[in-house]
Amino acid sequence: MLIRQSAELTENDVTDEALYLRRREFIAGVAGIGAAGLIAPAAMAADAPATVKFSPNKMKIDETPTPFADVSTYNNFYEFGTDKSDPAANAGSLRIAPWTVAVDGLCQKPRKFDISDIVRRFPLEERIYRMRCVEAWSMVIPWIGFPLSALLREVEPLGSAKYVAFQTLNDPKQMPGQRRNVIDWPYREGLRLDEAMNPLTLLSVGLYGRLLPRQNGAPIRLVVPWKYGFKGIKSIVRITLTDRQPRTSWQMLAPDEYGFYGNVNPDVDHPRWSQARERRIGELLRRKTLPFNGYGDQVASLYRGMNPKKLY
Repeated sequence: MLIRQSAELTENDVTDEALYLRRREFIAGVAGIGAAGLIAPAAMAADAPATVKFSPNKMKIDETPTPFADVSTYNNFYEFGTDKSDPAANAGSLRIAPWTVAVDGLCQKPRKFDISDIVRRFPLEERIYRMRCVEAWSMVIPWIGFPLSALLREVEPLGSAKYVAFQTLNDPKQMPGQRRNVIDWPYREGLRLDEAMNPLTLLSVGLYGRLLPRQNGAPIRLVVPWKYGFKGIKSIVRITLTDRQPRTSWQMLAPDEYGFYGNVNPDVDHPRWSQARERRIGELLRRKTLPFNGYGDQVASLYRGMNPKKLY
């Protein structure tokens, strides 16, 4: 993810935990007893459940997760500033309870989901995913969430629905980065419907056994591990089913650098740097970038016959 005036920006910056572990909001607890872990949200809403269970990791990869301290302190979230340390410093102002996500558009049963209802309604599981930023750095993150397809099935998409559009909260009082016109706010993203329904596509409400820190996209964000990080929209408030390809924020800002698909491809370079290799946070040496970030067996068939350059 990049802004016009800088090629040195990130996606995971940290707010001191004290800023988000507030008595009236999320208290993230880590537990791993037997086959399940627990997260304890202090108060997503007045009637929030005391504990939330999640299933253990089913997406085994032979890689060591990036330390939580790095994941929570080095990231892009321009709503809180364009420097990679800004989200951690500034995200404490975000109110994450109460919170609702509207799901509408071309569906039979449009509705609003309260975040506490989402946590109750959809079984959560841990997924350890490789994550690749368009700026040629990467991480391995244990996410906690549920397939986006489960939420979409609740609203029963119409046969005319072909795409899914996403929107982040737009509130400059809570998100100081929105006071600058670096992006046409609110932040927007989109997927094709078949991409959204793929089992890998996750709506995440936590990581490392705890609920999402604000700087990582609390209280709910998108995770699409075969795509570059700018596709992982954070702090989602609206999901819309549509028959037209949505306009996305980075396409609108820099159409010569960012496409709709954003699939990881070592053979298609960004206009200003190579994508052939990446730097895993915490490692000195660079490693080869994997096509589709290593998830080609699960997703390559979605793009059969398409021009690889278009998929960037």
